[in-house]
Amino acid sequence: MRISELSTRSGVAIATIKYYLREGLLHQGEQVAATRAEYDESHLRRLRLIRALLEVGRLPVAAIKQVVEAVEDETLPIHEVLGTAHYALGPTVEPEPGEAWDAALAEVDRIVAGQGWTITPHAPTRAELAQTLLTLRRLGMSVDLTRYAESARRIARDDMDKIPLDAPRESAVEAMVLGTVLYGRALDTLRRMAHESESAHRLDLAP
Repeated sequence: MRISELSTRSGVAIATIKYYLREGLLHQGEQVAATRAEYDESHLRRLRLIRALLEVGRLPVAAIKQVVEAVEDETLPIHEVLGTAHYALGPTVEPEPGEAWDAALAEVDRIVAGQGWTITPHAPTRAELAQTLLTLRRLGMSVDLTRYAESARRIARDDMDKIPLDAPRESAVEAMVLGTVLYGRALDTLRRMAHESESAHRLDLAP
């Protein structure tokens, strides 16, 4: 297909597609003339991935490049490709050197071990959870996240069932990104709705 059809089918403006081509986010089409290239379904898949990372994941171009590079690196197992995208979705957390930080990381590792999870030592989610635990402790709140972790484990299994691991890598990453962000929002909303309902029942306000 020509770039005009690629634009129509993908919903991405021609100028934006050309920008993605210049930035290396989108692979070049097959050159069939001096001023014309042909594109195929792989370009559509890549554009869907870029849109998911940009519009749903809210990732900057630099982070999208990292994900795209992982997708294109055929030597990387799909687990690492998904991990690259997953880590990019989270915030960057700077460690707070000291005994409190070390204790929080140790608690994170105890949670991981307790659930039997396989988490790489450099996973940024370790620091993210450690920071949350530090904040909870400073505010005098409970840091026992056992039940939350158990719920997360069940939800993760359902989430992974929705990822087509045998599909093209772009499609698998796109599904992971959309699922992580959108189902995450749904989970947070459902939790807040359940809070409202539970409050009504405990205060005898339920009909």
